Amino acid sequence: MTPPDQIQETGTAPSPLRRHVRVELGTRSYDVLIGPGLIAQAGTHITSALGAVRCAVLTDQNVSAAGHLASAETNIGAAHQLLGRVVMPPGETTKSFAGLDQAVGGLLGLGTERRDIVVALGGGVMGDLGGFAASILRRGVRFVQMPTTLLAQVDSSVGGKTGINTAYGKNLAGAFHQPSLVLADTATLATLPERQMRAGYAEIAKHAMLGDAAYFAWLEANVAQVFAQEPAALVHAVARSVEMKAAIVSRDETEQGDRMLLNLGHTFGHALEAWAGFSDRLLHGEAVAIGTAIATRFSEKLGLCPPETAARLEAHLIDAGLPTRISDLPQGPKPTVDELMTRMAQDKKVSAGQMTFILVRAIGHAFIARDVADAAVRQHLGVEVTR
Repeated sequence: MTPPDQIQETGTAPSPLRRHVRVELGTRSYDVLIGPGLIAQAGTHITSALGAVRCAVLTDQNVSAAGHLASAETNIGAAHQLLGRVVMPPGETTKSFAGLDQAVGGLLGLGTERRDIVVALGGGVMGDLGGFAASILRRGVRFVQMPTTLLAQVDSSVGGKTGINTAYGKNLAGAFHQPSLVLADTATLATLPERQMRAGYAEIAKHAMLGDAAYFAWLEANVAQVFAQEPAALVHAVARSVEMKAAIVSRDETEQGDRMLLNLGHTFGHALEAWAGFSDRLLHGEAVAIGTAIATRFSEKLGLCPPETAARLEAHLIDAGLPTRISDLPQGPKPTVDELMTRMAQDKKVSAGQMTFILVRAIGHAFIARDVADAAVRQHLGVEVTR
C-alpha cells in the first residue's frame, strides 16, 4: 500500500508542503496528513488507508456553505459508494444530547452499517460529535476526521477524544474512539473567519508552552506569517503541534498521566466556557488563551516559574489577537469566584474531589500538579476576576 503522504494525482509532483504524522497505538495506529488540497483527494486517501468502503458524511451548515462538503463528496463519490450526508446546525450548542440524537438518527437513516465509515467534516464540534456518534453507532463504526478549522487541525481531530457538553460542563459525556485517518487540509483555513483562526492559534501556543521552548520562540518570530497563511509557516505550525500531541497520545491514550498535560489552560478555560453557556461570547480557543495565561500567572505567583514567564506568554497571545484576562471578555456580567470554582469542580481531571492543575515551570515546561490547595486557587481567582 502506498504511504499516504506519497500519494499524488497522475502527472503531478509530490507537494513540498505535505506532512505526514503517525499516531502509534498498536493495531489502532493511524496517519495524520497535513497540507493543502487534501479534501479534493479525500477518496484516494481513504482508499489507500482503509480500502474500498462506503462513507457517510457528517458536517455542518457553515462547512457546506463554504464549498468543502461538495468538494469532499465529489472525490469520495468517485472512489467509494457515498451513502449521503447529515448536515447539522453550526456552533457549540450542537454538541449536546439533542445534537447526538440528530446525528445518530441521520446516519442510521442513510443506512450506515458497521463496516462503513463516518466522515466527520468540519471543526471541533463536528469532530467531537461525529466521533462520539461513530463510537456508539451499531456499537462502534470507524470514522475519518477531516478538520476544517485551525483548532481542530492542531488539537481535537487527533487523539480519539470524542464527546458532547452537558449542563454540568464541557465534554463530560463521551468516549475514547480513535479515528482511522485524519486529513487536515490547510487550504480550508482560507475560508475560516479571523476570530476562529485566532482561537485555533491558542492551542498552538499551548502546545509550545507545555513542551517545546524552541517551538514557542519560532512562533514568536513567525506569528504574522502563520496568520497571513504563508503556506510553509502554516503547515509547519500545524504539523509541529500534531507531532507533539501524537507523541503524548501514543504514551497515554486514555489520559491516565502525561496526556493531562494537553489540558494546560483548560481547567480555568472550561469553567469560563461553561459560565458563558458555551456560546459565541467566548470561543473555546479564547477560553484556552485566558486559561493558559491564568495558569501561568498562578504558576508564577506560587514561585514555580521564573518572573516574567507570564508576561512573555501574554505578549505573544496579544500579538496573536487573543484575550489573556477575564476583563477581556465582551461587555456584560463577569463570573464570580464561586461560579468558577463550582464549574471547575466538574472538571474531568478531578479525583476524589481534588482538582488537578497543569502548571508551568518555564516556557516549554508544563507539569501535573495534584496538591494545589483550593484556598490558593480561590485567592488567585479573586485577583483574576477583579483585575
